[in-house]
Amino acid sequence: MERTATTTWERLVECVRTLPEPFTAAEVISWFDRHYPGSNPRTIRAHVRGACSNVGNREQFTPKTPFLTKIAHGTFRRATQREITDYLAGAPTPAGGAASSGTSVAAARAGGQQGDWHTEANTQSLVVRHLRASGWTITRTANTATKEPGVDVVAERGPERIGIEVKGYPTRGTYADPRRAGETKKTNPATQARHWYSQAVLAAMRLRTHEPDWHSVIALPDFPTYRRLWADTRTSLDAARIRMWFVSEDGAVKENP
Repeated sequence: MERTATTTWERLVECVRTLPEPFTAAEVISWFDRHYPGSNPRTIRAHVRGACSNVGNREQFTPKTPFLTKIAHGTFRRATQREITDYLAGAPTPAGGAASSGTSVAAARAGGQQGDWHTEANTQSLVVRHLRASGWTITRTANTATKEPGVDVVAERGPERIGIEVKGYPTRGTYADPRRAGETKKTNPATQARHWYSQAVLAAMRLRTHEPDWHSVIALPDFPTYRRLWADTRTSLDAARIRMWFVSEDGAVKENP
């Protein structure tokens, strides 16, 4: 039987396994509030700092191996194995944490995704960044690589809850899914996009049924095919109180354009 986390350190390890990167100290505290009510925010913040491999003073946590990297004020990500190894070997770690892994803060904020900007993973990362900038706290993101079931992105802001179904835009050539690497796609991207759009609408409708008090949103890369499909279904989506967001290559998100 798996042992329940009992110390703040153990609970922090549990927390950062589930949060989408990068995450803030406020999001960590929000996670503790949901899973371990009554936790002291000051203690949590101290542990977050103490879990970082690139902060100046973590004497209180010296016996413990760090597993986080601070990338900006109040913003963190999981440390890479290289960063942890360098710390244990006594090598100096950059204060921002980004240089040691070759990942810039800007890239980390976008989720560090590679490849076409309009993949599902990249689109999801841009949506998460937009939500955070708008004051939302992310409580769940689905693993796009494994096609994890459930709502793709869930966030909260005060009493509000939002659930977002995210789709990318298909490309010609091979699949982005690592499980199908090397296979050549046979379906025309525009045809595949219509299938994905239908799936997104169904997911958004199901969310309206199961969570009627939530905002139900579909987020898509801003492509003409999706724009036309939305124009053809907008009246019905508005009636069902399903919102549409379009994500641009520059990261801008247009809500209900």
